[in-house]
Amino acid sequence: MEKATIVLEGGATRGVFTAGLLDYLMEQEVAFSNVIGVSAGACNAVDYVSKQIGRTRDCMIHSEKELNYYYGIREGLKEKSLMNMDMMFDKYPNELIPFDYDTYYASDSCCEIVTTNCNNGKAEYMSETAGDGAKLLKMVRASSSMPLICPMVEIDGIPYLDGGLADSIPIQRAMEYGNEKIVVILTQNPGYRKSRPSNSMVRLFRHAYKNRPELVHTILRRSYVYNETIRKIQQLEQEGKIYVIRPQVPVVSRLERNTDTLMNFYHHGYQLMEKEYDSMMKYLKR
Repeated sequence: MEKATIVLEGGATRGVFTAGLLDYLMEQEVAFSNVIGVSAGACNAVDYVSKQIGRTRDCMIHSEKELNYYYGIREGLKEKSLMNMDMMFDKYPNELIPFDYDTYYASDSCCEIVTTNCNNGKAEYMSETAGDGAKLLKMVRASSSMPLICPMVEIDGIPYLDGGLADSIPIQRAMEYGNEKIVVILTQNPGYRKSRPSNSMVRLFRHAYKNRPELVHTILRRSYVYNETIRKIQQLEQEGKIYVIRPQVPVVSRLERNTDTLMNFYHHGYQLMEKEYDSMMKYLKR
């Protein structure tokens, strides 16, 4: 157990890159005292804490029809969701690709899942330590529910969406833990900056969430906040205060479905962690 924090950015199917990295770390039996995951990073986070090598990969990369979690157009319109979230956060963990609740709850790692409160537009950092597996999965589901594409997820009477809306890379939260060492796993290439939403997307967000002005405000400021966070991460990295790993090949699209493309990106994450391992461990131990 390394007394350090690992931060896992989201990015939907780009999360297979992170899955490769974490699978290598699990093979080396490296655990962090604190884990923070956002969106797809939250899915990776819980599988990392439950020590399930390959689980996130298998959930994201498959060709079997019975594992498909994308709705067709007709069913998607009916369900008001592009993806079958019940499949991903109920049938997968409880039937098809079982989640190891016992190992998760026995872990000494503190795992936090970032969500966005739809009432006030602010980030919330959730953890579930009482053994309520259903609530844990609901938190991960909320963190992974992209705006417009997925419905809100209600937890204790409050609606939530994708944690990346309010805090895509929770470096400030990680620093608040007080751990001297922080490892950040990004899912975008070096130099990436998030673009402002187009005028048509701005109108769409304002219409879709017209009764939630604070949420719309958060969504429309997301690119600015993200880019400022990247600037801060670069500064901390240059000062040697944090250790950052990013993809070194072109990234996949956030809703990539080609299994070969996804598997290649997964292997890139695994191989990059293998390459960076000694350097990262040197940083953690100094």
